[in-house]
Amino acid sequence: MSKSFSELGIHKQLQDSLAKLKISVPTDIQTKTIPVVLNQKEDLVVLAKTGTGKTAAFGLPLLQLVDLENTQIQTLILAPTRELGHQIYDNLVSYSTEIPEISIASICGGIPIKPQIERLKSTTHIVIATPGRLVDLVKRDAINIKEIKYFVLDEADEMVTALKEEVDAIIKEIPKSRRTLLFTATMPGTIKQLVQNYMAKQVVHIEADMGTVGHQGIDHQYVVVKPIEKLEVLLHFLSSKDGKRGIIFCKTKAAVNKLAKNLAINKFSSGAIHGSLTQGIRDRIMGQFREGNINILVATDLAARGIDVKEIEYVVNYHLPDTYDTYVHRSGRTARAGAKGLSLSIIQDDEVQDIPEFEKVLGIQFHQFKKADSQSIEENNGLLWAKKIFKTKPNHDVSQDFKAQIKTIFHHLTKEELVDKILANYLAQVASTKTKPEAPKKKKKK
Repeated sequence: MSKSFSELGIHKQLQDSLAKLKISVPTDIQTKTIPVVLNQKEDLVVLAKTGTGKTAAFGLPLLQLVDLENTQIQTLILAPTRELGHQIYDNLVSYSTEIPEISIASICGGIPIKPQIERLKSTTHIVIATPGRLVDLVKRDAINIKEIKYFVLDEADEMVTALKEEVDAIIKEIPKSRRTLLFTATMPGTIKQLVQNYMAKQVVHIEADMGTVGHQGIDHQYVVVKPIEKLEVLLHFLSSKDGKRGIIFCKTKAAVNKLAKNLAINKFSSGAIHGSLTQGIRDRIMGQFREGNINILVATDLAARGIDVKEIEYVVNYHLPDTYDTYVHRSGRTARAGAKGLSLSIIQDDEVQDIPEFEKVLGIQFHQFKKADSQSIEENNGLLWAKKIFKTKPNHDVSQDFKAQIKTIFHHLTKEELVDKILANYLAQVASTKTKPEAPKKKKKK
């Protein structure tokens, strides 16, 4: 039987805030972590995949441990991206609505630094930060982290690879007597090294029910395609998910831009985020995605960190990730908060051999997705073509005389006859494109 938050030691004010959020039953990782943070003194390493409720696992007890009489920063939480930092900040604020005296600040990159400097002049108990911005503020003497009691590294596996230098610099600034809570979805060698170098000898290890929680509700599938048909297979899949929200992951920024352009051409409700976009653009696109104004997000791995949207029904790996850790983070964007979800990998023949290794290492099972046949692909292409015509804005610069002549040609046709003729013309063009011989390649001049 599941324990209640009261049984875990969470006091009434926080429970009242949770009740307003309609959160009443702790997750597995919360049940295991909260009492340890509240009642023990050791450093903590928590292995928990995304979607397991880890923010509340450290956020609730740390809120309860705030000393309101102490005006110094007591807890420092590091996140690899501003999106995740902002998500943690929003969650902690919502958990503490019944304790307005607790002061929480978000100091993440991508936004002006001066307002953050001003904010830190006021009493602040908990700081959520991205490593780069925090290092900048420390260099400016705008923040004092020398008195912190609790240090949280969230999604630490991401930070020790992409942001190791900044994390090392921050750890040198904080007191050795602090208590470190490290949360990670995977345990690569870099994390083990960090634990050995920077955490106490006595460390409590906690693991979520990885076999059920981390991948619960996710249907892992793959489809094998030839390079030339990859985009068409994806477009067919997206058409079958019309109106549903999903994320498509690409390895590079260039691939994100190229795919996003193709989706826009085919009138899909989509947006793209990657590290080279300004923070303002990323925030705007993420806002549109969260609010349901766009259904599809094309993203690189790092840019998509911190996306906590419950209604994501599918994830597409347009390129199979290089590491198992990355696959965990990608697939974990779907099937959140008890929902079901699909993680589809679009792969080529030479990648099929990688699937058994992913299954073995991650303890999951892949099923082969049935690829659409050529007729279905062609019909979908025709539907996308029709959608483009439907969504085309009228050209009001066309002269009235010319428009009248066009209307005269079509005026005696019924709507059904006009559709038949336009469709026949489209199919004839497609057929001629297929039968047209390839132009011979020009020989390079020596």
